[in-house]
Amino acid sequence: MSARPIRILTGITTSGTPHLGNYVGAIRPALASAQSADAENFYFLADYHSLVKCGDPARVQRSTLEIAATWLACGLDVEKNWFYRQSDIPEIPELTWFLTCVAGKGLLNRAHAYKAAVDKNRMEGEDDDAGVTGGLFMYPVLMAADILIFNADKVPVGRDQVQHIEMARDFGQRFNHLYGEHFVLPEVVIDENVATLPGLDGRKMSKSYDNTIPLFTPAAELKKLIMGIVTDSRAPGEAKDTEGSALFQIYQAFATPEETAAMREAFAQGIGWGDAKRKLFERVEAEIAPMREKYQALIAKPADIEAILRDGATRLRARHATPRQIELRRAVGLRDLSQVAPVRAESGKRGAGAAVPAFKQYREADGKFYFKLVQDERVLLQSRGFDSPREAGQCVAAMKTGDLEGRGDDFMLGEGVDTEEVNRALAAFLEDALD
Repeated sequence: MSARPIRILTGITTSGTPHLGNYVGAIRPALASAQSADAENFYFLADYHSLVKCGDPARVQRSTLEIAATWLACGLDVEKNWFYRQSDIPEIPELTWFLTCVAGKGLLNRAHAYKAAVDKNRMEGEDDDAGVTGGLFMYPVLMAADILIFNADKVPVGRDQVQHIEMARDFGQRFNHLYGEHFVLPEVVIDENVATLPGLDGRKMSKSYDNTIPLFTPAAELKKLIMGIVTDSRAPGEAKDTEGSALFQIYQAFATPEETAAMREAFAQGIGWGDAKRKLFERVEAEIAPMREKYQALIAKPADIEAILRDGATRLRARHATPRQIELRRAVGLRDLSQVAPVRAESGKRGAGAAVPAFKQYREADGKFYFKLVQDERVLLQSRGFDSPREAGQCVAAMKTGDLEGRGDDFMLGEGVDTEEVNRALAAFLEDALD
């Protein structure tokens, strides 16, 4: 059986209007990834996350519409890629609770957003948790559920989100340790070639700073905003620095290498700021104008966008989320009571008081990952050290079939244990799993 495609997951919070920074930093590179034949891409509207930051229901709804229309106008193929709204996948909040039950509070205490809120309260002489909601505190767990529910292999994020991916790995690993190998541990992807655009005032383009250039604003308004980008006082004819220039950085994000080199030379030759801004407007408008027309047609038909999102969620749940959550519910013990097997006391069967053999996975101080098969306090198998939890998990999964052939280098038998006893324990393990 061939390996499944790499799964790549990208989300955007529905708390504002998409701007040039979103397009350059997230949408454009994500759509480039969608062209890869060997990847399965998941794109979602993170509307649950928006509730942490935005208390305006109308804004959340409008932002959801605008962001969905933006992805579609920019060329997302919903037949070849998964496109859905977070709140249409009820398995995500259920998994969030499962992960909450294994998430360490100490780790959550160290989350950047929570720490920043606490630091701000202390500076202002307030209680540490003044104004801090449970949503803000648990935000990393919800993000982990977004990723782990689909066993995403790679998650493209900015550097400010790296910690959240690391936390998702931690929660997934803890769950695997307790309940068996269920989650792939995601890898963070940071594309050093993807630009972080400056805004009108030179700071990072962000809704928080109110310094954005809306992606599909009318051409006249786009030109007005670009003409308002902050520059220094150097006159025409004076050489200008490209380093630290918001205008140049935005131009570079849209231009070809040849165009960028020409603009760099124009800066050195003293191009006037007005001329430079007009060139920037023309370059941005050339790329955005065709998509703007599609966007306006889409935004005028919100019912069509709703149908696309609902269809994406329905298909995604049937293919991935619902079967996945059935598996996870069983793993944690939320099972159909009618399927409980009666206690068997026949000769040769495991008695009512005998412990079920179990695999335990863990990490040692040497940084390597191990597992062992135990029954009661007795160690039946002890693995060698593996470089990654995935390698250890794959070995556990293979051994759960009861086939030890070819695995001699992966483990050693416990003291006083022979292969036949291990085979009996594996058979008991499988029998219990099937009950």
